[in-house]
Amino acid sequence: MDDSTSHLTRRQSLAALGTAAAAAGLPGCDAGAPDPKAQGEGTRAAGARMPVVYVPHGGGPWPFVDTPFGARAELDALTAHIQSIATAGPARPRAMLVVSAHWEEAVPTVMTAEKPPLYFDYYNFPKAAYELTWPAPGSPAVAARVRELLGAAGIPSAEDAARGFDHGTFVPLKLAFPDADVPTTQISLKTGLDPAEHLAIGRALAPLRDEGVLIVGSGMSYHNMRGMSAAFRGVSETFDAWLRETVTTEPAARDAGLTAWADAPSARQAHPREEHLLPLMVVAGAAGSDRGRTTYDGTLMGLRLSGFAFA
Repeated sequence: MDDSTSHLTRRQSLAALGTAAAAAGLPGCDAGAPDPKAQGEGTRAAGARMPVVYVPHGGGPWPFVDTPFGARAELDALTAHIQSIATAGPARPRAMLVVSAHWEEAVPTVMTAEKPPLYFDYYNFPKAAYELTWPAPGSPAVAARVRELLGAAGIPSAEDAARGFDHGTFVPLKLAFPDADVPTTQISLKTGLDPAEHLAIGRALAPLRDEGVLIVGSGMSYHNMRGMSAAFRGVSETFDAWLRETVTTEPAARDAGLTAWADAPSARQAHPREEHLLPLMVVAGAAGSDRGRTTYDGTLMGLRLSGFAFA
């Protein structure tokens, strides 16, 4: 999440949850991946295309400090799902590209740091939440490839050499890849949060799947910070049922449905602002003709959440 005023509402919401948590009681190899352009289909085993995944990343630093963000059984189930990302593909990823809900720029922007820091974009949590480490190397080579692919598709892009991993990246990946040994970079969402634009971004990035790069969309299938209570359970279940049906249908219908997501039942109650849903659009675009499947069907604070994979 940037420090810009366009993110004030989300910041205030995180602050409120952080305050609630406090009242209730969360590391080199070569900095770049091997040149991904040199590792196309001709150098990977048949059937070795990487999947694309969309995972719910939970609230703040929830796996690593005590938070009020769910019952133990819910958190254990979500932890197990996130850890399964590490074995989602036919081979260990050479690198990862993460689309986090917590970064928006005027054009899709990629991190280029060789050793990205952590960006603690949450507020009012215990001290331990700001002492976490996840020193994964960056991947300037993948970042350059991302910009090349976007450019070939006519999509303007930019790069950021200072940006660090926000909690939409380091929290789930610290669970899935605790050794922090897979080169990783992030790409931002595009301001305006147009679903069709994000599907197009994903389509442009699809060749990365044949180059050993695991594309991860990190968000939440339900994200209403003022509706994190049992009173909104029905809303979460209604929207999630539509989302699961849409994501798992045939690709043309899927993409049409995701483009018009705001017309879905309970859509704006589930996502008053859609930044946590938009990583799914990038993932679905990169999926191409691969049909989606539901890989996580759980709850958090009693509210329905889903995770998806395309392979």
